[in-house]
Amino acid sequence: MSGGSGDHEKGSEGASDARGARGNALTRRVAFLRENEHLVAISLSTVLVMAGQGVIAPVLPLFAREFGVGTAVIGLTLAVFGLARLILNVPLGVLSDRYGRRLLLVGGPIVTAIGMVGSGFAPTIETLLAWRFVAGAGSSMYMTGAMVYLTDISTPETRARFIGTNQGALLIGTAIGPAVGGIVAEFWGLRAPFHVVGAAALVAAVYSWARLPETRGLGLAPPREAAPPGTKERSEWRAMVMSRDFLAVGFVTLVIFLTRTGSRQTLVPLLGEDELGLSPGDLGAIFTGMSIINVVLLTPAALAADRFGRKRVIVPSMLAHAVGLLMYASAGDLTMFLLASLALSVAASMAGPAPAAYAADLAPPGVRGLAMGLYRTTGDIGFLVGPPLLGALADATSFGWGLTANAVLAAASAVAFLVLARERGEARTSSPAGTAAKAATR
Repeated sequence: MSGGSGDHEKGSEGASDARGARGNALTRRVAFLRENEHLVAISLSTVLVMAGQGVIAPVLPLFAREFGVGTAVIGLTLAVFGLARLILNVPLGVLSDRYGRRLLLVGGPIVTAIGMVGSGFAPTIETLLAWRFVAGAGSSMYMTGAMVYLTDISTPETRARFIGTNQGALLIGTAIGPAVGGIVAEFWGLRAPFHVVGAAALVAAVYSWARLPETRGLGLAPPREAAPPGTKERSEWRAMVMSRDFLAVGFVTLVIFLTRTGSRQTLVPLLGEDELGLSPGDLGAIFTGMSIINVVLLTPAALAADRFGRKRVIVPSMLAHAVGLLMYASAGDLTMFLLASLALSVAASMAGPAPAAYAADLAPPGVRGLAMGLYRTTGDIGFLVGPPLLGALADATSFGWGLTANAVLAAASAVAFLVLARERGEARTSSPAGTAAKAATR
């Protein structure tokens, strides 16, 4: 009896310790957010922006199909959005270096609202594509501004957590959005979600104007930041772009965006509707579930990237992307479709903020806007080419072959990063940004 009592007491103590550990972790997380007011403000703005964009995720391919076009043209509705971002990322980054981040953080949602409302009223596929370009311009403004803003307020030791917190906000928005979009579409039609997005974007613009202070020059010597990029800055960002580290992380980011738009947002909804008979509401619920998984796993992924290094997170995550895509390719019933959705959402969570944090580590301090604009451009190349490329392949063969091709690219990016990229500290100290940081501490 005494032994049983002792075991019971030990078990109670163990449970108490576990509860205490969870409580301490939550307390640390709350303290972290309280100490970083600017991070909380940008994250709340991101929730508003992405809740709006998430609304149309399950309905855009179905809406475009109403114009009587094939899968490749449906993919163009996403690709033209990415084209605007691809064209504008670098100029907008330079603009933020010269005139500040608030210009993009407030103006971006306004432009997005105009593009989304216009999309909802589009009478033809050509008009829809034009308005999608406008919406993409607004997205580029906000996301470039947010990335530079996060780089301004973080350090290499906290960067993955800062980016991860904002990505968590992004995922909360996308988790809310698809379910709302599916319900709105089923009750009021496929055009109604675009008008909901426009309203959400305007709310985000007002919030950003009221809550986000300017951070241009934060932590830097004012003369260096205030002046237009000169010869030294140009040599720094050129060295960064030509480095093997940037090329490797750029390839990874390209594949992540290609997967997001080409497979998850184009092929997967069409696969679910055509082969499994899923409705917009069903797809919205599944997408919401995937986003919830991302939110839950993002913080551990960010902590791992800060503690153990970016490379140990990025390589396994891209291999996991390949596995999830291959599961979709072989999905013949709802069970496999759901398992594939689970696998891909876990893979996306594993990648989390690590690639962006790796790129931010490399960014020269004086031209952060330009550097992060260049990095975002690598992702938007994937955003641009993914939907029409995989859509055309699916038209010529099947959804399965399109998803398999995406899986091969994901595996290739993992191998390339493993071979080419140096770990965070090693890459940072050999980069222009790292050289500047070391000089500043002397």
